[in-house]
Order: sequence, then C-alpha cells, then structure tokens
Amino acid sequence: MNYEALLRQHHLKATPQRLGILSIMDSHGHINVEELYLQIKKQFSSISLATLYKNINAMLEGKLISEVKIPHMKSKYEITKDEHVHMLCTQCEAVIDLELDMREFLHKASSKSHFAIESSSVVLSGICKACQNA
Repeated sequence: MNYEALLRQHHLKATPQRLGILSIMDSHGHINVEELYLQIKKQFSSISLATLYKNINAMLEGKLISEVKIPHMKSKYEITKDEHVHMLCTQCEAVIDLELDMREFLHKASSKSHFAIESSSVVLSGICKACQNA
C-alpha cells in the first residue's frame, strides 16, 4: 500500500510519523491507541502520546482512518475500507473484517425507522474458529 499517496488523497501531509502509523495499522488491521503507541515508540522513540492523538484525530477528520467502537472494549482504529462488518471473538478478542453487502439491511432499517442513515457500524460477537478448536 502506498501510504504517501493515501495521505495526499486525503489532503494530509505525509510526515514520517503518519507513514509509521499507517504502516502499523495496515499490518495489525485493528489496533487501539495503547497498542499503537507501543509500536510507534519503537520507530520514533521521542513521539508523545499527545502527538499520536493529534495525528489520529487529523486522519479521522480526513476520513483516512476509522474508529471501530466495540462494546466493553477500547476503541480500535483501522485504515478506512469499503463498508463491512466487524467480527469479534469473545475469547481471544480478535477483530476481523467481513465484507457483506449491507445495502438491503440499511434500506430496511431506513424504511422502518424513517431515518436518513448517514453511517453504520456493525459488530457481531462470537467465538472464532481457532478458539473453537482450542
């Protein structure tokens, strides 16, 4: 993935810290701030938590990354993708993406509620295959 081009597409400056953040998010898929901070400190030992939050907020505002809110857990962040569902393993706490066509579901929800739906976030919980076999 070309992180510099991705940043430019979202009208953000391609700083070394932002490139590092995107690389870590890309390799982890979903990551919370504390995990991200531990990883980014390995590359940029002088980076502060405030600087990390500033960069995360800029990328959120630019819609380059998305916040994944998971009940009873710290929010995780991911590089923005096409609409998808998050699958949460209740045993190992892994979060994976599942691409589903949400159009029919959102259309029904909008029709029944009379809401003009602007965004959606779906988290399905269960036990992943690895934990089932353990």
